[in-house]
Amino acid sequence: MERLLAVLNVFARIALIFGIALLLPIGVSWWTGDGALPHFDEAFLGTLVFGGALLAATHRFRRELRANDGVLLVVMCWALLPLIAALPLLLAIPGARFVDVYFEAVSGLTATGATAFSGLDRLPASINLWRTELHWIGGLGIIVLAVAILPLLGVGGRQLMKAEVPGPVKEAGITPRVTETAKGFWKIYLALTLLCTLAYGLFGMTWLDALTHAFSTVALGGFSSHDASFAFFDSPALEGITIVFALLSGMSYVTHFAALSGRSLRPYLRDGEAPFYLGVLGASVLMIAAYVWHHGHYAEFAAALRHAAFNTVSVATTLGYASTDYSKWPLFAPLWMLFLCSFATCSASTGGGIKMMRAIILYKQVFREGAHAIHPSATTFVKLGGVVVPNKIILSVLGFSFLYMACTIVFTLLLSASGADIVTAFSATVACFNNTGPGLGLVGPDGNYGVLNDFQVLICSFAMLLGRLEIFTLLVVLTPAFWRK
Repeated sequence: MERLLAVLNVFARIALIFGIALLLPIGVSWWTGDGALPHFDEAFLGTLVFGGALLAATHRFRRELRANDGVLLVVMCWALLPLIAALPLLLAIPGARFVDVYFEAVSGLTATGATAFSGLDRLPASINLWRTELHWIGGLGIIVLAVAILPLLGVGGRQLMKAEVPGPVKEAGITPRVTETAKGFWKIYLALTLLCTLAYGLFGMTWLDALTHAFSTVALGGFSSHDASFAFFDSPALEGITIVFALLSGMSYVTHFAALSGRSLRPYLRDGEAPFYLGVLGASVLMIAAYVWHHGHYAEFAAALRHAAFNTVSVATTLGYASTDYSKWPLFAPLWMLFLCSFATCSASTGGGIKMMRAIILYKQVFREGAHAIHPSATTFVKLGGVVVPNKIILSVLGFSFLYMACTIVFTLLLSASGADIVTAFSATVACFNNTGPGLGLVGPDGNYGVLNDFQVLICSFAMLLGRLEIFTLLVVLTPAFWRK
């Protein structure tokens, strides 16, 4: 119990910091007079009261965090902060159900972008900004932010970073002072956000739309302020900007950090994931463009290439924007795009899925086993970026991959058993588990998750959390062994 109270003390501090994020939509609501200001004021006051009371109640249990405490704190933040984030949505959206606003908040903080609401164009501007600000906060990680600004978390920060940053973190990219690494990540993240906002604003968006969509793009989230998503703008220039920033955000922030620290592009050339990442996406864009053009969905190849490039990169990087209803394309194309979102993004990026690093290791391990079958006495190694991958990491990747497939099957069966058709059940599972957003069927780019029943919405919420925390971080907290002294 004392251990739990010590973690709750730190969680209270993070909740108070999280409440400060409400000041941005409060300012926008006051400036635009969109009518949501009282709701944000109530949510802000409630967050301060809750965080302050919890901080006071657990003050005498304050201490430095240990490694296992960090895992518990990460899970607590991702499971409980959506309750705070959901308050403005519950108060401001007429007739909103709690299960839907919690789903929306989880989708926001996990940078999934799956929405349970329609009529986004009619929502107050500050509400849409808050939805995408949740992406921005959760995209790089709540705990990474805390490590960057809370000296309290300086000790144990490395364990928190490992538990929080999506993908297998590369030790070589983390400095001995982990708080400096966290600050470096956030400086890059902030710079990309500002550049993306400027680009959107200069090429046709209103400045409020530009900020709203920049939050979503850089975090690889996918929330939009329009029901039609990017089809609302119908702009090749804006689509091109989105592709560039989605590709940058889908790359490892450890590589960005190393390049910035060393003032050199060499880290990109030495990155073992980047060539596969860019190569797979480039080949997939050309293949899907040729496929949909060949099947007569577009009269000109240029139009097919435009929409294939935007939607393939968007889904594969787990951004989740749509410039057209690609569920109407021949089924192979959207299925391939959903397949890509399972692994295409790099480790330590803001994207979801199992990450390209694990996919490469699995791919090379298959050939290693084939070589052993032909030459049983041969000594072979799996290498990534010229470095031999230890067998313990290969076994860890194999275990993770098996659990990933098992969870996908279980979630699909649960959704199917509760009444969803198989296309909706499978695609919703893949889209939520990989933090992508839109699926196919009823939850396709032209629909939303509001059509699902309460049980199905809760299953999808759990899938988003499990995918964002990469399975083990969440499941280990649910084991009895974790709670034994």
